[in-house]
Amino acid sequence: MAMRFLWKTTATLMAATTAVVGGTAGATIITSDDPASTCKLWTNVPVRLFRDSLTAASIAFDYEYSLQGLTEGSSEYSKVKHDVHLRSAQKLQDLCFRNGGIYIKLGQHISQLEYLVPEEYVKTMRESMLNRCPVSSYDQVCDVIKKELGGAPDEIFSKFDPVPIASASLAQVHVAHLRDGQKVAVKVQHTHMTDTAAADYATVELIVNTLHRLFPNFDYRWLIAEVRESLPKELDFLVEAQNSQKCLHNFCKLSPHIAENIHVPLVYWNLSTSKLLTMEFMDGVQVNDVKGIQKMGIQPSDVSRLLSEAFAEMIYKHGFVHCDPHAANLLVRPLPSSKRNILGTRKPQLVLLDHGLYKELDFDTRINYAALWKGLVFSDAKAIKEYSAKLGAGDDLYALFAGILTMRPWNRVIDTSVDHLVVKGTEDDRSELRMYASLYFPQISELLRRLPRVILLMLKTNDCLRAVNNDLLQGSSLDTFFIIGRVSSEAVIQAKLSKKKSLLARLTAWLEEIILRARLLGMHIGIWLLHIQKLLLHVKALSY
Repeated sequence: MAMRFLWKTTATLMAATTAVVGGTAGATIITSDDPASTCKLWTNVPVRLFRDSLTAASIAFDYEYSLQGLTEGSSEYSKVKHDVHLRSAQKLQDLCFRNGGIYIKLGQHISQLEYLVPEEYVKTMRESMLNRCPVSSYDQVCDVIKKELGGAPDEIFSKFDPVPIASASLAQVHVAHLRDGQKVAVKVQHTHMTDTAAADYATVELIVNTLHRLFPNFDYRWLIAEVRESLPKELDFLVEAQNSQKCLHNFCKLSPHIAENIHVPLVYWNLSTSKLLTMEFMDGVQVNDVKGIQKMGIQPSDVSRLLSEAFAEMIYKHGFVHCDPHAANLLVRPLPSSKRNILGTRKPQLVLLDHGLYKELDFDTRINYAALWKGLVFSDAKAIKEYSAKLGAGDDLYALFAGILTMRPWNRVIDTSVDHLVVKGTEDDRSELRMYASLYFPQISELLRRLPRVILLMLKTNDCLRAVNNDLLQGSSLDTFFIIGRVSSEAVIQAKLSKKKSLLARLTAWLEEIILRARLLGMHIGIWLLHIQKLLLHVKALSY
């Protein structure tokens, strides 16, 4: 019976995908610049298809068979389910690494979905997907450089290190030197990406759709739709280069007060194409390398504040957002113009890497999202409900939407205490979040189905930043929410001032800004009082 279920599921998945993938293969081979090479690559598609189908069927079978007959909610059920989660996460991880490309990208997405995916999946994916990506051979790298720049690496560069310093889902990075001695980073696309991406996408889409029909609660179709839209842009490195320049321009024009603290690598346009990107080489440490940050004389709390402010400015004021801010894409180095202060510390500079995935927020979406976060920070239940509905959550799922954004239950979201949104990262916090995710899984799936994809990307960005802040501070901080409250409120007021034409209306908006400043000052005083209270408690404990 069990084997029949396994093979029936596998056969269903195979049949559903073979026809679509076969047609995609034929079209790709015909239109390819190198049909022979493309045909060779596509001979691997049936193998990958069988591997995908067998893995999906095996995971489905494991859940169906292992949990059969157990009482939901019992200790035995929880233990067995935990073990199945671990086995299934490992199977999915192995599949992602064997197939590479788009699969690594999906694995990275899954690693950030703490509010939806079981902890076992998140932990397994997060520990591997950012640091163990497949590597193209040096011969493959040489082929790309010859095709894109017209010569071998040693003909284009004075030095070119054949061993990559980093590898990601779509490309890998090599250190090189220009003829004038300038040190650069050369990002080279993995050779198989362009030719197999269409097949990989079609296969994954069909598998996810089939699994949704077999198991209605398994609904990740929104994630596949997002990858379908974003992947072609990420595969064009000239789009990435343009994004990086626009990002830097926005900080200089719209956020000059922190522009000096944000750096984007310079692009060498004459040595860049859609599949190869030559950039200024950046020294620095990953944003989650706390010991490395401290060795440079930088306080992790200063990095956390800068990170929070940079992305708050992007989201609420620029409307042009880097949507992949995981630790491997963020470097920290001392601000070049800064010197050590009296305490021996230096100001940080945040270096933004990998600008392939950006989203633009239209005016209404940006302001509604800013107004929602303003409501969350100031515990304004009416505003939370109003702006959640405007963003697509409806009148029934606003509390859940607020919970996903803040990782706090509704009673904490509307609590008026200063630290009501702070997540301390303790085991109790994690257990509470897992419990809510389990209880409201169908509602969470429905919410993600309703929300516009641009908001789903904001959720992903939010999750990435939360993970980085947790590494820096072992939890979130009051300062983070103070910054979000300030920047989101400023964006809302600026929007009102831009629309108000009469003098009375503008005076009203200015009065609102004064009141806001007073509330933020009160919040800031509250933060310092909490810090003083903790310090006094610590001193008192030491005195015993």
